[in-house]
Amino acid sequence: MRALAVIDGEHYAPVVRDALAELPYDFVGAWLAGGSEKLVGGEDYGVPLVAEIEAGIAELDPEIVVDLSDEPVLGPRERFRLASRVLALGLPYVGPDFRFDPPELAPYPLPSLAVIGTGKRVGKTAVTGHLARLLARDRDLVVVAMGRGGPPDPELAQVQPTLERLLELSRAGRHAASDYLETAALAGVVTIGCRRAGGGLAGAPGESNVLEGAALAAEREPDLVLFDGSGAAIPPIDVDARVLVTSSAQPVEVVTGYLNAYRILISDLVVVTGGASEPLLEAIGQVKDVPVVPVELRPRPVEPIAGRRVAYFTTAPAAVHETLAGHLEERHGAEVMHVSGNLARREALRAELEQVDADVYLVEIKAAAIDVVAETALERGRELVFADNELIGGNIDEQMLALLKEPVAQ
Repeated sequence: MRALAVIDGEHYAPVVRDALAELPYDFVGAWLAGGSEKLVGGEDYGVPLVAEIEAGIAELDPEIVVDLSDEPVLGPRERFRLASRVLALGLPYVGPDFRFDPPELAPYPLPSLAVIGTGKRVGKTAVTGHLARLLARDRDLVVVAMGRGGPPDPELAQVQPTLERLLELSRAGRHAASDYLETAALAGVVTIGCRRAGGGLAGAPGESNVLEGAALAAEREPDLVLFDGSGAAIPPIDVDARVLVTSSAQPVEVVTGYLNAYRILISDLVVVTGGASEPLLEAIGQVKDVPVVPVELRPRPVEPIAGRRVAYFTTAPAAVHETLAGHLEERHGAEVMHVSGNLARREALRAELEQVDADVYLVEIKAAAIDVVAETALERGRELVFADNELIGGNIDEQMLALLKEPVAQ
């Protein structure tokens, strides 16, 4: 296997040269990552040195990158960044006790986009829904969504699911708030639900039926297929463009560190929910020169709630509850009696519901929305209204439409 070595000047050249000769690779070159303690000048490593890792890969066409460096030249942070750069070029990155492989991405015959995330609860599904509504205005669009609670076989939702349908699924033991059902109900587009179990550091799902879902979408011959990731897992499809969604609530070192740098490198647009600080913008720019759009998420009831006594159920953290309540009152005319952030914590949610006094239960289609909140609303004769998450601020539509380059535009 043709290999490019990563070496440093903290090792004596003869040690490195002998190691390259012993390892089971055909080394075609090496990149000197730094360090000078053992360099005396004119070192012979037995292979040519390349000035930059990306240029060396392009010139020498290796099949793998083998890291023989060490601290202090490449510490954990620097190695993860290097791993991200190598994986983004489609090559495995290995060392004495580690190996990272790029996620396998299947070719796809139709124009396609993907929305991926740096973790759970960053607003990825809200961005998918917004993008789906935007693009479906003048295109035949199909969304393929994968989730940890998706169906055992890809499932087609051609009609917006009603509350009654979601209750029926829930009572049959299904996850009735799966992402594909949320997108189908709130965006009103044809959606195919898929499942996945597990996720690698670079985003490869452990097991999934997304390829089958992608094939089902292709059979419909739409103008465009939009793939929705799950948490930090990436749909295993070689799409034409990607939107990465992250959150200002995540630490900067998480958003741009580890293998999230890989996610930035393979994306064409980054959406930051909750706004974006200068340190975050700077850190993203150090990884890649990519457009970044900060947005805020605000609840948008799908039915009028003006003048009603409302309890709002969300997965948003307590720090923004007052802001969300204010938005519902000022923008939608509701009298907000209570805001709950326990939608993903069933026991706390059930206990909280015992104390809620409201005429309308406004709920995101997530977590326990159907099996707990909707069921309780029915038992008490309260009205249940679904809430979408609206993207506010930034030139989000302009940036998203700019992704529709060839061949996507066709």
